[in-house]
Amino acid sequence: WIGVLFSLGRRPRGIWSSPRRLASAVETTQPIPLPSQARVVICGGGIVGTSVAYHLAKLGWTEIVLLEQGRLGAGTTRLCAGIVSVAKPISIECKMADYSNSLYEHLEEETGVKTGYVKTGSLCLAQNQDRFLSLKRLASRLNVMGIPCNVIKPKEVSKLHPLVNIHDLVGALHLPGDAVVSPPDVNHALATAAAGHGVQIHERTTVNHVMMEKGHVTAVETDRGAIECEYFVNCAGQWAYELGQASETKVSVPLHGCEHFYLLSKPLPEPLQPSTPVVMDMDGRIYVRAWQGGVLSGGFEKNPKPIFTEGRNQLEIQTMQEDWDHFEPMLSALLRRMPELEVCEIQQLVNCPESFTPDMRCLMGETPGVHGYFVLAGMNASGLAFAGGAGKYLAEWMTYGYPTANVWPLDIKRFGNLQSSRTFLRHRVMEVMPLLYNLKVPRWDFQTGRQLRTSPLYDRLDTQGARWMEKHGFERAKYFIPAGKDLLSLDASKTFYKPDWFDIVGAEVKCCKEAVCVIDMSSFTKFELTSTDDQALALLQHLCANDLDVPVGHIVHTGMLNERGGYENDCSVVRVKKNSFFIISPTDQQVHCWSWLKKHMPDDPQLHLEDVSWKYTALNLIGPRAMDVLGELSYVSMTPEHFPSLFCKEMSVGYANGIRVMSMTHTGEPGFMLYIPIEYALHVYNEVMSVGQKYGIRNAGYYALRSLRIEKFFAFWGQDLDPFTTPLECGREFRVKFDTDIDFLGRASLLHQRQEGVSRRFIMLVLEDHDTELDLWPWWGEPIYRNGELCGTTTSSAYSYTLERHVCLGFVSPPSLDGSPAAVTPDFINRGDYEVDIAGQRYPAKAKLYPFSSLFAQQRRRKDEMELSNFQGK
Repeated sequence: WIGVLFSLGRRPRGIWSSPRRLASAVETTQPIPLPSQARVVICGGGIVGTSVAYHLAKLGWTEIVLLEQGRLGAGTTRLCAGIVSVAKPISIECKMADYSNSLYEHLEEETGVKTGYVKTGSLCLAQNQDRFLSLKRLASRLNVMGIPCNVIKPKEVSKLHPLVNIHDLVGALHLPGDAVVSPPDVNHALATAAAGHGVQIHERTTVNHVMMEKGHVTAVETDRGAIECEYFVNCAGQWAYELGQASETKVSVPLHGCEHFYLLSKPLPEPLQPSTPVVMDMDGRIYVRAWQGGVLSGGFEKNPKPIFTEGRNQLEIQTMQEDWDHFEPMLSALLRRMPELEVCEIQQLVNCPESFTPDMRCLMGETPGVHGYFVLAGMNASGLAFAGGAGKYLAEWMTYGYPTANVWPLDIKRFGNLQSSRTFLRHRVMEVMPLLYNLKVPRWDFQTGRQLRTSPLYDRLDTQGARWMEKHGFERAKYFIPAGKDLLSLDASKTFYKPDWFDIVGAEVKCCKEAVCVIDMSSFTKFELTSTDDQALALLQHLCANDLDVPVGHIVHTGMLNERGGYENDCSVVRVKKNSFFIISPTDQQVHCWSWLKKHMPDDPQLHLEDVSWKYTALNLIGPRAMDVLGELSYVSMTPEHFPSLFCKEMSVGYANGIRVMSMTHTGEPGFMLYIPIEYALHVYNEVMSVGQKYGIRNAGYYALRSLRIEKFFAFWGQDLDPFTTPLECGREFRVKFDTDIDFLGRASLLHQRQEGVSRRFIMLVLEDHDTELDLWPWWGEPIYRNGELCGTTTSSAYSYTLERHVCLGFVSPPSLDGSPAAVTPDFINRGDYEVDIAGQRYPAKAKLYPFSSLFAQQRRRKDEMELSNFQGK
């Protein structure tokens, strides 16, 4: 049938002309010898590797060596579709793509190398209202960043692109700044500029092995000899996983390749102009751009084909075959969107590899456990769009110790070895590739690679109606479906509006406030730091903002700060013995926090750090009757007089001994955390549920926890708090030991900030004139307006069942004065009229610097429980 639609032309494989090779790097009859030593060795001569080399050189680095196993830019870069678009799912990716666009636009002027840069703009099409809403949300986020974009009607699409069939469209997003380039030429321009700054580039040189000593990179072994170095950067793209496994200490680089198809047509009867906008029809799963008078069109199919995972031979890429049967759904979608292409001839169907990661975000940063080993790979089919910005941020990271933007969503330390299973990666990327164009609504979950890490209570909770989400590979209950509810409809509850689980979570929240609930929080990261003398205390006093020199049994909520005073971790620390500390951190901090602690630990055999996350099951008993349940099970009074807030006792619960019981809940409600040795978990849970029946006990999930913590104004690390957020900006100055002379990490920065004043502030916003039943729900990333002017964005939100309104948390800043940031004052917060923009519609909101404690008076909370409202959320 293809012959009916198209007359198929053929030519030898290869779209772009081979990139011109650098005079300084070209092998003539005799290859240029490798240097015996360098400061940094970069593996990979594609656009990502050359971007890193270029940006390091611009920052003043010398002795940079870039190695490429084949020819420069002859791998995936040569086959890239050449689209540079800022339409990305998260803000840091939008920033990277925006910077890349600007960089590529000016590269020709800087280097004299033509890059094929054409500012075409792009059109993101919506075939249904939900897609249109997602585009409106994206437009709001881009407006905050100052990136031009317009939500337009279908008729306006026709004016911008002559071939687009608009009959089934409800709207579109126009991004006028998007562009197309020739990727090999951009690659050549970056390499030319890097070589001009002294970077040595060697082609046909394969990296076999990265050598390490005492956790530091020492040298790189190649097929042409070894190079001693301090830093190594793995930009090997498709082969980054294998290269990571080839180190003396294996480095986890969780990515996997899939085949990616696109077609090239011959010129149309009326050749398409180079400036014709790129079209992204995500509901049709395709993208289309002008190419040499015709079109280039590819997409992300529902049934991707994973490819080779072993070997690092470029020849494997060149043997990938076209597959017309596999491409047929995308071809059909293309013809529906642009029917006039039926008369066009196809020149070639290209099959090229693309590497994907377990969460659709690239891998960036220094690897845990190996100092000097950096990674930039796993671009999820956006390597060209991300390369410029990602190379800049990684170069800053290597130069200053941190990038100039919060890149935690991309940090390789968000993953651990558990995500490096070949089977896990193969199955997950088969889900990830279609998801790039799938409609993603709030609270969606991956379906593959599940039940990797589970609590001992998993089966017990599952039979009681638990519906699961996954965090860092760990299964956590979202909520519990009562008997008699329609399970299938709740599993399919995907919407931008009020979800089907609304009443279920509301009942769990009510039980937390009026009776007692149990939440399995075993996924939390747990470390034990011990020493023979006071080494453990000294380390924590240096790393933590709060004072850890407290009596045994006391719990301290504290941030671990960097030199800028920003949060590297937000944790609870229990002094269980004089020289032994129990550290509780968010689930996704397992690798990052371990790495941070190890980085600052002295080489002292008397100081020991152990990850004990797997040793303990954690149960959160929330509610006013929690003390009654535990009192019956332990025969010990659990009242505040006998068990004060922020205190930990090791005691028996039921028949089980050695349970660490802590008077905190992470939500602000009265209750306790139980850290139970894993072999006792099922017994303790059964006993708690049995005794709790008379007090109205029930299971609850993380959605109830989210609602409780947000209405109590608790910040969450990785969402509200990040390495650029200080305690002074989020109202946590009382958790900083300014009144001591301890020189903790970040102290100087915080003292300076306290003197100068903070230029942004974490606030709570309660939406008004917002109909929970009919209006769009806030999610996160919504713009905040004060007196009609943009002043910040939300970072998290939830429905408060107590206030019966939506609550958003976020940061606001006053307008700058003469280009300098102005300090936030209470008057600035309290005297403004606020609005929150949800997909282009603004809703009035009341702003507060502190929780709406007066609105909780009806809960008749005890006076000595009020300090619980200072607790953090995880």
